[in-house]
Amino acid sequence: MATKAAMAKYQKIKKIANGYSSKASVFSIKLRRRCTMCGRPRGYIRKFDMCRICFRKYASSGMLPGVKKVNN
Repeated sequence: MATKAAMAKYQKIKKIANGYSSKASVFSIKLRRRCTMCGRPRGYIRKFDMCRICFRKYASSGMLPGVKKVNN
């Protein structure tokens, strides 16, 4: 889990970045994407908006639509 301070900082930067309309302004702010479930900044899967650990947990339990478990 990410600390509360890290999550608050992420929300603040995300709010600022969404306020800009031009691309040049958005690139001036470094937006680090985080997992919506646990707040982990690394191993992020953009399509599902979560980290690899949460993705594996929810995919194996069948909670992600369109994702099938591969059996060898």
